[in-house]
Amino acid sequence: MHKSSYDKMGKFVEKHLKEDQAYKIIDIGSQDVNGSYKPLFEKKNWKYDGCDMVEGKNVNIILNDIYNWKDIKTNSYDVVISGQAFEHVEYFWVTMFEVARILKPGGICCIIAPSRGFEHKYPVDCWRFYPDGFKALARYAYLDTLEAYTQWESGEYEDGSDTWGDSVLIAKKPNLSLKDRFI
Repeated sequence: MHKSSYDKMGKFVEKHLKEDQAYKIIDIGSQDVNGSYKPLFEKKNWKYDGCDMVEGKNVNIILNDIYNWKDIKTNSYDVVISGQAFEHVEYFWVTMFEVARILKPGGICCIIAPSRGFEHKYPVDCWRFYPDGFKALARYAYLDTLEAYTQWESGEYEDGSDTWGDSVLIAKKPNLSLKDRFI
C-alpha cells in the first residue's frame, strides 16, 4: 500500500464517517501484501471485515467469484472500501454492482484506483481510472456520487506514491429502492 493511497482513505474516514457511530465495514481486496487500511477502521463501534480472493493476512472473507458475492447478504454493510484492487478486476463494472448490492440503503463506498503508473500484474493489470469514469461507474450501479477526483499534482511522497496519481470515488447508496427511483 503506497502512502498516498492510505492518506486518501484516511481523508475519506475523517470527512465521511463518525467515530461514535456504529459501522459494519468491508474492505474488498484487503490482503495485506504491502500494507492495509485496517488501522484506519479500528474504532470502538466499527466492525471491519477483510475480503479477498485468496487466504492471507487481513482476510477473513474469501470470495470464490469476484463477480458474484453470494456469501455476502444484500444490504449488509454500511461502508464498502477498496483500494488498489479495481485495476486488477477484468470486469470492474460487474464488481461495482456487487458493491452496490451489499451496501445498506444510505451506505457509502470509497474506491481508490490509479489513473496512471506502470503495469503491475496481480495477477492482471487491466485499467486506469479518471473522475468521469468513476462518476459513470457510480451511475451505472445506481449510486450517487459524493466525490470523484484524481491526484494530478505531486504530493511529494518519498515512497513514489505520486507515480499512481490515484483517483477516488466516494458514492452513496440512495435510501430509495430501484423501483422507487424509476416511478
